[in-house]
Amino acid sequence: MTALLKHNISKHLSLSDKEMEDFCGLFQQKSIKKKGFLLREGEVCKFEGFVTKGIFRVYHIDKNGGEQVLYFAIENWWITDIDSFTNGTPSQLFIEALEDSEVLLISKKDKEFAYTNLPQIEKLFRIMTQKTHVALQRRMIDNLGKTADQRYLDFIEKYPQLHQRLSNLQVAAYLGISHEFLSKIRNKISSKR
Repeated sequence: MTALLKHNISKHLSLSDKEMEDFCGLFQQKSIKKKGFLLREGEVCKFEGFVTKGIFRVYHIDKNGGEQVLYFAIENWWITDIDSFTNGTPSQLFIEALEDSEVLLISKKDKEFAYTNLPQIEKLFRIMTQKTHVALQRRMIDNLGKTADQRYLDFIEKYPQLHQRLSNLQVAAYLGISHEFLSKIRNKISSKR
């Protein structure tokens, strides 16, 4: 289970074998069945997670009952509600498994322990936070400046492995459009080919 985590960490920085083992030893493995929840709105998020198997969707339900998907997380991706985790406040998000999934979880206490005792780990999370900010900024710019057609084409190009594992309804929720509108976009694209 930790082999994927070790590989992910190694992409960002070098740790000694002992540092790697010490850090990975702070994670707890958790299995979540399809349609099960890792986090529900109103709960305090007490983990940062690393997905080793399956797929999760992180979403919010707006006041009209509509789902707004912030992101999906597949193998080799990190997952959390950073606001709730950092500030200890009730979450506004749901984290749901879309397949039978497995995740490695680290608590806030253990993460702080790692920061104190394994200084390189703070650098790891800083790098990951910067990458997350870049991705969010790009998504915001895309949502403001691109048509739904362009956003859909970008999504399937950027995440082909993810696109194949999601329903049209889930993709539509991520793009912020209706399922019907996504069907129209897909029909228009396929008629051009």
